[in-house]
This record gives sequence, structure tokens and C-alpha cells, in this order.
Amino acid sequence: MGYKSGYISLVGKANAGKSTLINALIGEKVAIVSPKPQTTRNNILGILTKPNYQFVFVDTPGIHISKNALDKYMMKNVRSAIGGSDIIVYLIDGSKKLLDDEIKYIENLTEKENPVIVAITKVDVLNYEKVYPILASLSGIKGIKEIIPLSSLKKRNLDVLEECILKLLPESETKNFIYPEDEYTNKSVKFLVAEIVREKALYLYDEEIPHGLAIEVVNFEQTDSIVKIDIDIICERDSHKSILIGKRGFKLKELGELSRKDMEELLQQKVMLKLFVKTKKNWRNSLNELNDFGYNEDQ
Repeated sequence: MGYKSGYISLVGKANAGKSTLINALIGEKVAIVSPKPQTTRNNILGILTKPNYQFVFVDTPGIHISKNALDKYMMKNVRSAIGGSDIIVYLIDGSKKLLDDEIKYIENLTEKENPVIVAITKVDVLNYEKVYPILASLSGIKGIKEIIPLSSLKKRNLDVLEECILKLLPESETKNFIYPEDEYTNKSVKFLVAEIVREKALYLYDEEIPHGLAIEVVNFEQTDSIVKIDIDIICERDSHKSILIGKRGFKLKELGELSRKDMEELLQQKVMLKLFVKTKKNWRNSLNELNDFGYNEDQ
């Protein structure tokens, strides 16, 4: 048997389960997860390496209508991932009705050169009556290579998805792996640490505030005994700043405690975490600010 490797883009609307799937496939927490839309902002790679193949999964932001420069950056990431992938896996949230605009989007994807697999997610909480209308709607799209109902939480049919991807990738006689075999993501530790804080903020605060936050790691010192991390939390309004801090600083303290626990699990070390809140008005529409916070072409 030869070797296989390639890029597989996970594409779909917000909350379709892309980040949950990539974490389940890799077996590590590569991408943050929350029930709120637009949790993922960057294209994040999750690397699955086995003896004879390497899958490089690309977790992309949810497909949405752009309202500001950050939104445009996220949608550009989606288009870039699609164009640079060997296979596209389009995820459909099985708990929701499949709308005409999504069917049209899938049809457009099948007109590209990349093979398209459709995954229907969250089937662990669905019955056949829920899934059948989705399958019926997809049956008329001839270009789909495979339709796979799956559950990331129950790990149901993940092996079927892997087998389908493996079948579609071209074979090489020499080992053609793209990344070192011991890597599971392309993102730095500092990026993962910042994303942990953003994930906890998505859970702790209401709809508007987390989407207006940028997280900047301003200090990261690692010794044998402890990791010292200082992080600036950037919000867009002074009123949001007071909400983030909370009465007597209790809310910010809670955010810090939740974040520190996940950081210690990631780093396998004791963490001393300090959080600071700053205001930069309308940063999501400033190209300079977006670049400073890591939302640029090279991230």
C-alpha cells in the first residue's frame, strides 16, 4: 500500500459542528467550541496522521453575510480554504431544516474540481424522520460523492468519513506527508491560549459582547515550574468593559479561573494568568487593528 495525504476543508453554516468534528477526529482540542455563531474566526488546521496517510483538516469560519471588516476576513478564509483543499466536507446541522440557499451553495461546490462529501451532524439527538427530508433534498445533487450522517460527540460514523476521504485522495509510492508526524495543529501555543480565553468569554457573556472581543497575549514566559501569561482583552465600548470586569471584578475573575484550568490542561503545567480589559472602539472595522490582533493573510 502506498501513502496518501491532503487538505480537507470543513465548510458549513455557523454551529453546523465543524469545530466539534475536527476535535473529535484529531483527538485533541484544536478548535474552540461554543453554541454561539461565528465562534471560529481563523482557518485552523487539525492534523491526523496514521502510518500510511495524513489528513490535514481545515476548520473554517461559519458561512454568513459580512457586516464588517472582520466578517469579510472570515469569509475570505472560507473561500481560501475551499480553493486550496483536495476534498471539501460540507457540514449540515441535522437538527435544523435544510434551506434552499444552503442547497444552492452545495450545488455550487459540486461544480468545482474538489470532491464534495456532505456530513449531516448531530444525529445522536435525531430520529430518522428528522434526517429523511435532508437526505431527500440532497439526493437531487448529482455531484456529491457521499452523504454521511454522523455524531462527533458519540464518534458515530467518523470512521466512515475517514474511509471515504482516504478513498478519494490520490496515492503516492513515497511518503508525501505535509506536516511532521507528531504535530496535530499548525497553530502556536500562544494562539491556542488566546482562543481558550475567547471560548470562555463566549460562554460567560451575552450575545453582543463576545463577538466584539479580541484577545492579545502580551506576555508568555515558560519555565520548568510555571507559565506566566498576561492577556489583554480588547472590547469596543466602555460599557462592555465594565460588564466584562463585573462588580468588584468578580466576572473577570471567573473568566480567568475557567481559562487557567484549560490552559493548565493544554500546557501540562501550572499557569499564572493575568487578564486586563481595554477598549478600542470599532476595531472590527479597522484593518490595522485586525492585523495587530492576528486577523491577517498570514494567520
